[in-house]
Order: sequence, then C-alpha cells, then structure tokens
Amino acid sequence: MKSPAKNETRRKSPPKRKTIDPNPKNEVKEMFFKWFKKNNHAGQIMSKQDIVTNILTKLDAKQDDALEEAMNDLKSYGFVETKEDGLTLVLTQKGAEYIAQR
Repeated sequence: MKSPAKNETRRKSPPKRKTIDPNPKNEVKEMFFKWFKKNNHAGQIMSKQDIVTNILTKLDAKQDDALEEAMNDLKSYGFVETKEDGLTLVLTQKGAEYIAQR
C-alpha cells in the first residue's frame, strides 16, 4: 500500500451549513408562530395543553432555557396576550397580521 507523500494533504470539505437559527429564543418563537399559523386569526387561543403538546415536549435544553424570554418577546411585541391564568395565550390582531406577512 502506497503512503501519501509529505506534501500531499487531503482536503476536508467544509462543514455543512445549517439553516437552524443559532439563537434558541428565536427557534422557540418560530414554534409558536408555526402553531398559530395553522388557524391564523386574531383571538386564536393557545391553551396550556396546546403549549405542552406542541412546544414544551419538543424543546431541547437550550430552547427550554430560552422559553420564558421568547414568550416575553412575543408579548412585548404585541403578538400575543396572556390570559389571567398566565398560561393561555391569545393571538392579537398585530400577531395575526405579522404571521400572514411571513
């Protein structure tokens, strides 16, 4: 078997680029947008059960740490409101318009 010459080096291909957002907070917000996009209308309610089933069970550790911050962003931008129970989310008109533009 022939060994490679000293000047001969194997070129490694560059790592494949991922289209995943490196910011876990943005990934979590995207999960909420995808869920609300299914029935995009102002006043749409995302219950605690919906959050558990469609968001919490799909989070990795970094996303789990960013969950509260992501929800606060959605509220501060005016895309969602929180009901009195603190867990039920309601899509606002602004949120519905934002999702429709995406």
